[in-house]
Amino acid sequence: MTIDWVRLQLDVTDFDLGRFQPYVDKCRTAGIRLTTLSELGDTPEHRRALYALNKECSADIPGRGTFYDYDEYHRLRFEVPAYDPRGVVLALDGGRWVGMAATSDRRASGFVFNEMTGVRAGHRGRGLSVAMKTFGIGFAGLCGVSLVRTVHHPDNTRAIAMNRTLGYVDADW
Repeated sequence: MTIDWVRLQLDVTDFDLGRFQPYVDKCRTAGIRLTTLSELGDTPEHRRALYALNKECSADIPGRGTFYDYDEYHRLRFEVPAYDPRGVVLALDGGRWVGMAATSDRRASGFVFNEMTGVRAGHRGRGLSVAMKTFGIGFAGLCGVSLVRTVHHPDNTRAIAMNRTLGYVDADW
């Protein structure tokens, strides 16, 4: 069976950061800290924590299948030229990692790619995904590009809707 993936992109040149700043502010008011893996430290322990968070959040993705073991995840996420810890936004509730938005550097192709955005079940419905993606929009500028791309299984309607809220549009790439 062929899946007709939903391909989306956002031109950050016209992105209205002010429109989404209330999501970031709401997180801060609720005690949620937004940061990056670069700011926290790209350590083996933090990579393991990211793996655990990514694995847990990925369990709800339609059609995801079995998640990688850690060695495969490490090879595919960290040991690639597109990896940059500045592109990994984390939401922390106290010391607990509750959300992530991992974006890779594909500037050679003219864009950055949002690989995964996820929030632990107990923290969903609070706008964390929008806040993390808003916080992470600056990564495109760090890479010198104005496009952010992402792709979703068509049944992942909540993620698609969240991206469209941010201004992502359908793209044929």
